[in-house]
Amino acid sequence: MEYLYILQQAIVWIITIFWLYQLLISICSLVKLKDKPLLTNKEHKFMAIIPAHNEESVIGNLIESLNKQDYPKELYDIYVIADNCTDRTSEIAKNAGAIVYTRNSEEEHTKGQALQWFLSKKIEENADYDAFCVFDADNIVDKDFIKNMNKKLCQGEEVVQGYRDIKNPTDSWISSGYAIFYWMMNRFYHLARYNLGLSPLINGTGFMVKFDVIKPNGWQTSTLTEDIEFSLQRIIAGRKLGWATDAIVYDEQPVGFKQSWSQRSRWTVGHMQCMSKYTKELINSVKDHKTLVTFDGLLYIVGSIPMFVITLVLLLINAVMYIGKGMTRLALIENYLRYLIPTFLLPIITAVIIMKLDKKPIKPMIKGLICYPIFLGSWLVINFKCLFKRDTNWEKIEHVRDIKINEI
Repeated sequence: MEYLYILQQAIVWIITIFWLYQLLISICSLVKLKDKPLLTNKEHKFMAIIPAHNEESVIGNLIESLNKQDYPKELYDIYVIADNCTDRTSEIAKNAGAIVYTRNSEEEHTKGQALQWFLSKKIEENADYDAFCVFDADNIVDKDFIKNMNKKLCQGEEVVQGYRDIKNPTDSWISSGYAIFYWMMNRFYHLARYNLGLSPLINGTGFMVKFDVIKPNGWQTSTLTEDIEFSLQRIIAGRKLGWATDAIVYDEQPVGFKQSWSQRSRWTVGHMQCMSKYTKELINSVKDHKTLVTFDGLLYIVGSIPMFVITLVLLLINAVMYIGKGMTRLALIENYLRYLIPTFLLPIITAVIIMKLDKKPIKPMIKGLICYPIFLGSWLVINFKCLFKRDTNWEKIEHVRDIKINEI
């Protein structure tokens, strides 16, 4: 029992220090810093790239929003990668003014593979672009997106994540859960780290990459979470990513639990793949670069599934100590509440604070706020399931709303 107590206290300290570090970083999102100075003052040429698989119901709305950008039309082109499509995605995209590249592959179906295929062609052509932006087909893009990303290029940024907002936050408690999660990530993870001079992460869609960055080797990702993988590759190389609060992209989220379960399972497996592939490289990068940027990147990857497992071990140790008469029932309850309350109740309070700060309407989100602990709890169940069964099949998210840019 004495050894169990020592192990218990060691784990408690590990978890406490980890979350204190995250808290201190998050507080820095409340500090408004001066904007970076412009290193150049020019209008760059962009590619807007849309990987799409059977997206006939939404692709037109995205292209419409891109056509309405407050940026010179001759300085950006819209490309759609019609990836193994069997519907009218290509036809609708062409009619809307996009340049369509048709890709058919029986074995390679991921977004990362589609980007790799397309960008290798543009590198081979030595295409005359300064940067590219990547969007999901169900997105809608704010009219100032490219203009604000151009500003980031002029400030010397090479890879920049835009502000990922939600276009259907009140459709269900599931879509509300996603909205709250992304609003919290936007401020407490991405903005906080950008303010501190650390590195945000690419977040799936609405990001910009300087074309020269990928010209040597192309887009080299192989996991289910190509966004996280690309981010880690940059951090391992000692490079920071940027953040653009004013480059806004609106994303559609699942409204049903089944689709959400499938999507989040895929994300969890992708994180596990990145952890397996890059943890050792991140440790070596910390040794080589000796910067907080690389150390923070390492903490990100070990702070997901490993920290989840460590917490489960702690809860199990507490139960064993109670059964072995090494802990009273009251102490056991107190120990469990110490983790259950911050995990399930504190995020509601935090979400309300963020919504106040970011001027998000709270009243329509009441149901989502009340159900947010269930959303988070289901994610913990997904993580536990993925420890033993890792589903890697991609399932299409059905789109249930036809939302145009002028409706946002």
